Amino acid sequence: MAAVFNAWGRLQREFHMTPLTNFIALLARILLAVLFVQGGYNKLFGGTAGTVANMASHGIPFPNTLVWGAVVVELGIGLCLMAGLFARWAALILAAYTLTLGLIFHAYWLAPAAEARFDRIIFFNHISIIGGMLAIVAFGAGAYSLDALSRQRS
Repeated sequence: MAAVFNAWGRLQREFHMTPLTNFIALLARILLAVLFVQGGYNKLFGGTAGTVANMASHGIPFPNTLVWGAVVVELGIGLCLMAGLFARWAALILAAYTLTLGLIFHAYWLAPAAEARFDRIIFFNHISIIGGMLAIVAFGAGAYSLDALSRQRS
C-alpha cells in the first residue's frame, strides 16, 4: 500500500499544486470532515442513547460499547482529516466507515416502500462522500496540512 501512496505522491508533484489548488484541498478536507466531527461531537456531548438505540434496532451487537468506536472514528479520525494529519489513511478509514454505515443503516433495497426513497437518497449521499474521501486518498492533503509540514521537517 505504501508503494501506491508513493506513486501517487510522485504523480501529484508532476501536476505541481498551486496555492489555489492547495487551498481547495484544505477546503475540501474541512468540508468533508465537518460532517464526521459534528456527528462525533454530538454523540460525545449530546448523549449516546439515540445512537445506541438506533444501532440496537439494526441488530448491531454490543451497541453500548461500539458507540464509543463511532465517536473515536467520527471525532478523532475526522479531526485528523480536517488537520491533514495522516490524511490519506484518515480518508480511507472514513470511506470504509461511511460504506459500512450506508450498507447497514440505509439499505434501501431491503426497506419497506415508504422508507425506501429516503434511504436511497441517504445511501447515495454516502457514496458521494466516499468519492470525496477517495480523492484525498489518491491526491493527498495538499500543502496546507500537517502531513506536508511533517514532510518539510524531515
